[in-house]
Amino acid sequence: MKSKHYDYSHRNLIWGIFVLLLSFTNVFAQTKTISGKVSTADGKEGIPGVSISIQGTKVGTTTDGNGKYSLSVSGSNAVLVFSSVGYVTEQKTVGSQLLIDVQLVADTKQLGEVVVVGYGTQSRKNLTSAISTIKPEDLNRGAITDVGQLLQGRVPGLNISANGDPNATAAVVLRGASTINSSQGPLYVIDGIPGADISTIAPDDIASIDVLKDASATAIYGNRAANGVIMVTTKKGKKGDMKVNYHGYVGIENVSSRLNMMDATQLRSFLTTNGLSFSPADDKNMNTDWQAAVQKGTATSQNHNLSFSGGTEKSTYSASLNYTDKQGILLGSDLSRVIARVAFEQSALNDKVRFGLQITNSNSNANNTPLRNNVLEQMINHLPVSPVRNDDGTFFENLTNTGYFNPAAIIANGQDNTKTNVLTGAFTTHVTLPFGLTYDLNLSYQNSTSLHGEAYGSYYTKYNSANFYNNPEPPQVHSLQNFGTNGSALRNSYQNTNKLLETFLGWNKEFGEHSVNMVVGYSWQGRIIGDGFQSSSTNFPVDNIGFNNFALSNPYAISSYRVNFGADGIYQETRLISDFARLNYNFQNKYLIQGSIRRDGSSVFGANNQWGYFPSVGFAWRVNQEKFMEKQTLFSDLKLRASYGVTGNSSGFNAYTAQFMSGSLGTYYYNGVQTAAYGPTQAANPDLQWEKTATSNIGIDFSILKGKVSGTLEVYDKQTTGMIYSYRVNPILVPVGSIISNGGSMRNKGIEFSLNATPVNNSKFLWTTSINFASNSNVIESLSNPLFAGGDSIRLTQPEGGGQTGSTLQILKAGRPLGQFFTLEYAGKNDKGVSQYVNAKGELTTTPAIGADYKYMGSPQPKVLIGWTNTVRYGNFDFNVFIRGVFGNKIFNATRADLFRPSTAQYTNILVDAANETKADVNSYKYSSRFIEDGSYIRLDNATLGYNFKKTGQYIKNLRVYMSVNNAFTITSYTGIDPEVNQGGIAPGVDSNNFYPKTRTVLFGVNLSF
Repeated sequence: MKSKHYDYSHRNLIWGIFVLLLSFTNVFAQTKTISGKVSTADGKEGIPGVSISIQGTKVGTTTDGNGKYSLSVSGSNAVLVFSSVGYVTEQKTVGSQLLIDVQLVADTKQLGEVVVVGYGTQSRKNLTSAISTIKPEDLNRGAITDVGQLLQGRVPGLNISANGDPNATAAVVLRGASTINSSQGPLYVIDGIPGADISTIAPDDIASIDVLKDASATAIYGNRAANGVIMVTTKKGKKGDMKVNYHGYVGIENVSSRLNMMDATQLRSFLTTNGLSFSPADDKNMNTDWQAAVQKGTATSQNHNLSFSGGTEKSTYSASLNYTDKQGILLGSDLSRVIARVAFEQSALNDKVRFGLQITNSNSNANNTPLRNNVLEQMINHLPVSPVRNDDGTFFENLTNTGYFNPAAIIANGQDNTKTNVLTGAFTTHVTLPFGLTYDLNLSYQNSTSLHGEAYGSYYTKYNSANFYNNPEPPQVHSLQNFGTNGSALRNSYQNTNKLLETFLGWNKEFGEHSVNMVVGYSWQGRIIGDGFQSSSTNFPVDNIGFNNFALSNPYAISSYRVNFGADGIYQETRLISDFARLNYNFQNKYLIQGSIRRDGSSVFGANNQWGYFPSVGFAWRVNQEKFMEKQTLFSDLKLRASYGVTGNSSGFNAYTAQFMSGSLGTYYYNGVQTAAYGPTQAANPDLQWEKTATSNIGIDFSILKGKVSGTLEVYDKQTTGMIYSYRVNPILVPVGSIISNGGSMRNKGIEFSLNATPVNNSKFLWTTSINFASNSNVIESLSNPLFAGGDSIRLTQPEGGGQTGSTLQILKAGRPLGQFFTLEYAGKNDKGVSQYVNAKGELTTTPAIGADYKYMGSPQPKVLIGWTNTVRYGNFDFNVFIRGVFGNKIFNATRADLFRPSTAQYTNILVDAANETKADVNSYKYSSRFIEDGSYIRLDNATLGYNFKKTGQYIKNLRVYMSVNNAFTITSYTGIDPEVNQGGIAPGVDSNNFYPKTRTVLFGVNLSF
């Protein structure tokens, strides 16, 4: 019995082991390894640290520094979940696949996004301020060398205007002009360095841009933040193997629009109809296109960016080298730039201390078209019947016509070059202390040197007797130019330095349902600008010396010549010392309070007002965190915000504006000799203080439909008081008869709205769209000072076209917007065909009085700004379209007015549109409302088509090729070259023979990752 029982049990045991082994074999047969790469939506870069889990289990892994992963999975029905902070979660069913690549889309809710603010970072979900964040993939594409143009149309409330000049920076105005003094441009903070030169950053090196718009966000920067703050963060190294990236493109550019001038046949017919004829000195039976004569048929651009990054557990590094070469479409203009950047971070003492070192050097070589604005003016004035050159190869000229010069000759016989080198070094230390405390020490140094030269050959000598005036940017008034004898040249070299020390203590602590974040710090900044010299000379033996060898000139032989040593007050030294603090309080992640204050001391202002305080406070309520919102399914995020703060403006005037100054007052006759006179040139004002801008802001952030749609609505009221201006004073009290003082105010009110949506998102097709809208109302409330006279009703902007000396286009006036057009009111033509106008009495006249008969005739301030972008991804293809619009603004087309002169058409060309004019209308060209046009436009700014190659070999991790078209077309009723005229300064919206043509660009580019 015992033996039989043993045998039975043995057989069962063997059978059980067999079944168990069979089961394990079956399990292992269904287990397989899935691998792949997780990258950004455009496929350009792998995303490290992405969490990958098997749905319904705790099994998972994360991507490495290159975005790659590997995970063992059982069963073909398993679902992989890919999730990462700041990205939309993706799910993929394994099926029979062994390789699964995923591209994650940035989460439009942005709840987990970290936003860079002054002296720290904050989670977007806990912001109480108005801050817009732009990622690299959202920046404008194209042959762009200016950071301002990268943001055009991308940020609601940011009004950016630019022409086609490769060496000109864009005018950037945030939420309307805040002052009549400075350029109205924002403060740039690059990697924590306030006031850093934005030209030192290559677009490919930008990691993010945060635009701080309300005072709750900007007040921490005190008296430099009235025009807003733009925080630029560059790319840093990440731990992992070395990553090598190359981004490059080649662009072909052509003029996108031009003025429709009469050709030789049209102009000859017009003159015949009006009983006029060409002068034999001009009429050489030619048909010259003078716009084409000074423009390149095709300009090329190229950009190459090579970057390296990587690191270990304790240290990271990144380095990049960028080369840009951009030809201008106007002859004689181009820009080449090389930017080198290295950055290191090292952790020590168990990661309690982190050191950072970053060095950037930008070297630019800019060639400007000599006397650019004169060339732009002359290219449209010149008669088509005249040649560019005579039969013997010399340039054709007819100097008997006043102010009439060959634009091609101006370019060929002149030089205008500026070489700039900007070196920036920053050293940072971050220490983690007990009790939730941190300590930061930031040291930075920036040195900018420029070497500028201008040379005008002996050819220019013939212009001196022909009244050669310059053609400056509005509102400057033109002045007579002197080109010496036998050529002239000018050379200057200046150095600017900026030293900065900032140190601050942070505290971040949670107490149950309460959390507190606090920053307390000190800042010291010393700045010197204009440290250098300038000199000029004349009387060169030959022309090819240019500005490179003044030793060969002989100015002493020309008794009337005076060396140009530059303007007074170029050298300026300022110092800024500040204390600042910010406190953020969070209760239950739904009630948020922020308060900040900065105490600034600046050497710019009067002895009695060198210190000032700039406070701010902000509140936010995350409504979706309340219990009564638990059961609703519409909102995944809903936050209400309100803030108020005061910022200041300390730019736009001389560092010694508040001090007594003496200088040259010409000469006086004494004892038979003209003796130099010196005396007071500027009155002291010990009470001068900074302009103050107070901003209140109400905002709503929301996300609906499980994050598929999100948006922000902002309403703001911004008022500047104490604007700095020059007022008249009795010369008995102040010898110079004027004093610079505070007085006047300006207000901007507006609304901003942005909406982001992902209508379609599946494994094969993705469509994201975003639109932003902004409307702003600007008004000067006052321009008076209770102690001094004047200030209000100042007429400005004098293009000084022929026969219009003294005629102005704009006025500074209380109750009116900045740039208010103030001119004659056009009332058609009388029965004799002469243009007539409405005078001050409301009567019609053909002889209006300058100033006395002027009326308010429109504003250059846009009423609405719109930006709309769409991104589509299908398989390996991606397609992006960006449209931008500006509406409701007026443009004073002084260029058109100057080209509406039928009575002088035998001497200067006219527009085709002037064909119906007659020589009897002696008023046809007068600056008036006739030449004020609607400046609204819609522009297809960019369309980009790209293709991503997935399998590119062992060494190439990613390859993307693309084609991009910039400025594809513009829909507008404006008759000038382009409606995007300058919107900055105190004379916005004026087109005055000075618009550098914009171009249409086709780019071919490649992005490579190794």
